[in-house]
Amino acid sequence: MTAARTAEDRAFADLGGCVADAAVETIQREMTAFARRARTFAGRLHPELSLVSYSLLRQLEEGAPSRATDLAERHALDKSTVSRQIATLERAGLIERRLDPRDHRVHVLHLTDAGRHVLAQAGESRRTAVRERLADWPEEDLVRFAGYLERYNAGPGPAPTDG
Repeated sequence: MTAARTAEDRAFADLGGCVADAAVETIQREMTAFARRARTFAGRLHPELSLVSYSLLRQLEEGAPSRATDLAERHALDKSTVSRQIATLERAGLIERRLDPRDHRVHVLHLTDAGRHVLAQAGESRRTAVRERLADWPEEDLVRFAGYLERYNAGPGPAPTDG
């Protein structure tokens, strides 16, 4: 019996034997480990690229240029947190502010060529790392896991940030 199996058995017993409660506890613990790994990995991709910064860059890449307040709202983050991240990304030359052509009182954020380059490198590094981590998984497990993640992220409640 492995240590992980023993921990699962203990969680099951601690929760009064309810299989669903034990499964939810395991899922929560593993998602926390997953998030911790994602934060660590983001920091290795670029010295100034936190997981939040990476998520903001991805949002700018995938959508139209945005105001900082829009990014904060989309990611359910405090405006001051987003402001600090934006300042860091601007100093690194990954994003730039431009006047909104429809409303010259507002600045919108745009991804720079350097930002696109960093995202392309980060994306390839992330894909390689995931492929390596899942290299011994059968194809049907990969498809099932991908489907479960999509289903989880499409469900109700606050959407997690990209990462």
